[in-house]
Amino acid sequence: MAGAVIAFLVYALAVSMATNANFGWGTVRQYMTDPSILRGLQLTLELTAAAMVIGVALGVLLAVMRLSPNPLVAGSAWVYIWFFRGTPVLVQILFWNYIGALYPHISIGIPLGPQFTQVNVQALITPFIAGTLALGLNEGAYMAEIVRAGILSVDEGQTEAAQALGMRRLLTMRRIVLPQAMRVIIPPTGNETISMLKTSSLVAFIALGDLLYSAQVIYARTYQTIQLLIVASLWYLICTTVLSIGQYFIERHYARGTRGRQKAMQDFWLNMTDLKPFAGFRR
Repeated sequence: MAGAVIAFLVYALAVSMATNANFGWGTVRQYMTDPSILRGLQLTLELTAAAMVIGVALGVLLAVMRLSPNPLVAGSAWVYIWFFRGTPVLVQILFWNYIGALYPHISIGIPLGPQFTQVNVQALITPFIAGTLALGLNEGAYMAEIVRAGILSVDEGQTEAAQALGMRRLLTMRRIVLPQAMRVIIPPTGNETISMLKTSSLVAFIALGDLLYSAQVIYARTYQTIQLLIVASLWYLICTTVLSIGQYFIERHYARGTRGRQKAMQDFWLNMTDLKPFAGFRR
């Protein structure tokens, strides 16, 4: 009965959307391949990729710092994560876009000594750079906790065995711990990538010509607001679907070697549930 109700609701919704002329499906088809929309889509993908590269690299570094026995190193990583997770990403985007108001120029040299060169911050921090830095630095705080959870999921005996063989801490982390932690790290990282694709739409607030901003520019001129928002939504759905498929294959790759063990454990518990409790005991 529940399946029948759901099927009826889906059918009713599909008929309503198909027969409602206010959706303007002809206009949607027209703008799906509009050059400005495709340029915005390309910039969205570039921004997502650049921010995730920064976020993953920074997340690994911060996770290793959090697990460091040095309290100063671990504390500085904690403060970074606390700050970037505690402030809205939109505020960080706006902050980086207007950073030139705080530091119009950055001098490179010896503190309180001679300066070698000077950089014009307003010319250096373009809207694309500002959006990339804000999204990447913010993502690094979340990735740090994901990577830290993956590292902690690896049995401590692996690290102890590597140390017994004379491997240094960083070499142990790179060769032993991180490859095994990937099974735990990959699934949430894929989710973060999909989330980043959608979060990148916030750069429209600094007039960066991503997918959403390109749609806004068009409907501000044509007043076809709903149709252009549907175009943007469809492209976001297409991209997230492709990323979800890629995530599935990556997870399957890193899950190799564990399926047999998982199946053995499942068979074990199934056999255990078939046994009658205390079957071998008699009064």
